[in-house]
Amino acid sequence: MMRAAGLHRYQRLPVAPDVLADTVRALGAAGFRGANVTIPHKEAALALADTASDAAREIGAANTLTFADDGSIAAENTDAPGLLAALGDTPPASALVLGAGGSARAAVWALTRAGTDVSVWNRTPQRALELGVRVVERPEPAELLVNCTSVGLDRSSTDFKQLALDADGLGEYTTVVDLVYRAGGTSLIAQAARRGVRTVDGLEILVHQGALSFTLWTGLPAPLQTMSAAVADAAPDPRAPQPNPNQTTDRRRSGAES
Repeated sequence: MMRAAGLHRYQRLPVAPDVLADTVRALGAAGFRGANVTIPHKEAALALADTASDAAREIGAANTLTFADDGSIAAENTDAPGLLAALGDTPPASALVLGAGGSARAAVWALTRAGTDVSVWNRTPQRALELGVRVVERPEPAELLVNCTSVGLDRSSTDFKQLALDADGLGEYTTVVDLVYRAGGTSLIAQAARRGVRTVDGLEILVHQGALSFTLWTGLPAPLQTMSAAVADAAPDPRAPQPNPNQTTDRRRSGAES
C-alpha cells in the first residue's frame, strides 16, 4: 500500500518536547513527506508550521504535518473529521467531552459545527473554559460520550473511575467513544459495551485520521479496509510507546516509516 503510493514506509519516531522543533524542521530535508503528531506535541506542532488549515488554526492544535519540497511545513488537524467519520452520517444531538487538551479541542470543534450541543468535563475546570462551551462539574447524561483524556492506557479494570464516571451510569449514553487505543480495548469501552451501549474505540478513529493524512501526503484515496485490517493486527501493547499516527512520520526516500 505504501510503496504503491510512492512512500517507503511509516515509522514511529518518539520525540521529547525539548527537541521537537529541531526534529520537525529536519524531517523534510531527510526525505519525510509528512508526520503525525500526538500528545503532548499538538499545540507545538501547529506553532512550528508555516501555514495551517482553518480547522487546525481554530482548534489550536495540529496532528498532521506535511513537508513541501521548498522546506515549508503545512499543519492540518484530522482529529476532528476523523471523529465525525467514525460516528457516521448523523451527528448526535448532545455530547459530553472528557478532557481539555488538543484532542478535546478537536472534538468540541467538530461536534459544535455539526450542530451538536456540547459540554465538557475536565479535572481542571479552568482549562476547560478555554474550549468555549458549557463546563460541567461532573459528567452528565448525553447522547454521546467522548473520552479525550489519556485515562485508559493502563490495564486497570477501574481506570475509567478517574473520569468521575460510574460504570452503571454509562447506560445513560447512546454512544461511547474512547480516543485511547490499546490491545484488548479500554475498560471504558468494555463497560459501555457490557451495558448494550454502542462503542467506538480509538483504533477506529485512528484509521480515519490516518486515511485523511494518507490522502494529504499522496493525493490518493486511502484504502480504508486495508488500513483497518493492518491496525487491528498491530494493536499496540499499552506498556510500550504507542505507535500511532500521532507519534510517527512518513518518509519518502529511506525506510523510516513515520
